[in-house]
Amino acid sequence: MNVPRRTVARATAAGVLALLTLLTLAGCTSLAPDYARPALPVPATLNGTNGPEGTALAPEAGPMGWQEFLQEPRLRELVALALQNNRDLRVAVLAIEKARAQYGVEQSNRFPAVGANGAGNRTRTADDLTTSGRSPTSSQYSAQLGFSSYEIDLFGRVKNLNEAALQEFLRTTENRRSVQLSLVAEVANAWLTLDADGRRLQLAQDTLRSRQKSYELTQRSYELGAASGLTLAQTQTTVDTARADVAAFTSQVARDRNALALLAGAPVPAALLPDLPDVSTLAPGTAATPAAPALATPALAAPAATLLAVPADLPSSVLLNRPDVRAAEFTLRGAYASIGAARAAFFPSITLTASAGTASNALSGLFEGGNGTWSFAPQIRLPIFDAGRNRANLQLAETARDTALAQYDKAVQTAFREVADALAERATLAKRLQAQQSLQAATLKALQLSEARYRLGADSYLPVLDAQRSLYSAQQTLLGLALAEQANRITLYKVLGGGWNDAATGESTTTPGT
Repeated sequence: MNVPRRTVARATAAGVLALLTLLTLAGCTSLAPDYARPALPVPATLNGTNGPEGTALAPEAGPMGWQEFLQEPRLRELVALALQNNRDLRVAVLAIEKARAQYGVEQSNRFPAVGANGAGNRTRTADDLTTSGRSPTSSQYSAQLGFSSYEIDLFGRVKNLNEAALQEFLRTTENRRSVQLSLVAEVANAWLTLDADGRRLQLAQDTLRSRQKSYELTQRSYELGAASGLTLAQTQTTVDTARADVAAFTSQVARDRNALALLAGAPVPAALLPDLPDVSTLAPGTAATPAAPALATPALAAPAATLLAVPADLPSSVLLNRPDVRAAEFTLRGAYASIGAARAAFFPSITLTASAGTASNALSGLFEGGNGTWSFAPQIRLPIFDAGRNRANLQLAETARDTALAQYDKAVQTAFREVADALAERATLAKRLQAQQSLQAATLKALQLSEARYRLGADSYLPVLDAQRSLYSAQQTLLGLALAEQANRITLYKVLGGGWNDAATGESTTTPGT
């Protein structure tokens, strides 16, 4: 039976139109639940009140880059060195590349993979297998272009899998940002700690020189009979204590330098280190050069960080700009997409395989007219019975969504506590520093009066000894508080995510390829 060519053409056109319609509808439907950002499970403002959201922030209160935040030039250069060489940050960057590649794999599934192939075949048939008793040789050549097993995404399964991969990529970018922010804070804290321990070492060395000088004077007085053996022994204890502190702080400075080198991922040039005392100038057991008593504590020379001007009514929505909170939200978004993919498994799926080409029994006639070939093989899969597999997969996806939601809430609550703790410490640091400075001045005055009474013979050497210990302790505590004040600035910068200008919206992350 011969079918008219016009009829065949109409049937082919109708099939092409139906295929185009299916391709147009593919991906238009998504069974994923609508995503809505969860309400913040914390008070409305960072000071803990549940009132209105707080006043809008001025533009100048926006995010501050670490180059702007860190005012010490040596520290800025050291942070730049760490960002280039730190291995943890390098691993985070490689994780982004891995997620980007995975997203590319999922993205490619939304489009048909077109391929071309050519084949040739020559066959000789045995004499006994032919009716003529002769062994013929046949040839067949073909060339085809087409695609195989392309899924028409009518219910959004492939689209939602692609969306889940995209959210995973975005999550890894936030993890990298979190690692970078932590690295900047750790390097700054390590640099300041090295600076503070260097100052403690300098104070211990100055104290040792002063006490060594006092011991030498007391020893001469003892030899002349003007001082007792008890006074000489008490003076010796102060020298030994100071010598032990010098050794301890020398070791601590060395450990601080090792920690800084680990964070930097490379040896730290001496030009980038804070000013440190020369540990070779005062070897234990050697006589010291006479020096004036160290009665004043050197403060940190200049702030290494600029304090963030945090408004009193800062809304809790600024926490949404923290990289760990954003990463948790991307995980939650990906879980929503996974639910859509699991729901799509309950519905039929259609895959297409099609090709067009040419075939001939001679290679020379492969592209001659009339030798064209084509095939079109749609396939539909109808889920009927799977022993509850699809329902279990859906339940698994919904449980993962609920878990991601709980983790998101926990991330926000943790962020709130960290900021609130930093602000609470900030509120008392100024008073603590003022009180410690007053205490140091009082202990210095007490030492001066005790020394005067001892020289006049009104008191024994014991009050002088107690006053020296009190002054030294007050000086060391003041250095510790100065370090805590600087560390609080860095902590506040870190826990606020580096700034808060775009915290409420926070949708600036770019997708791969854009």
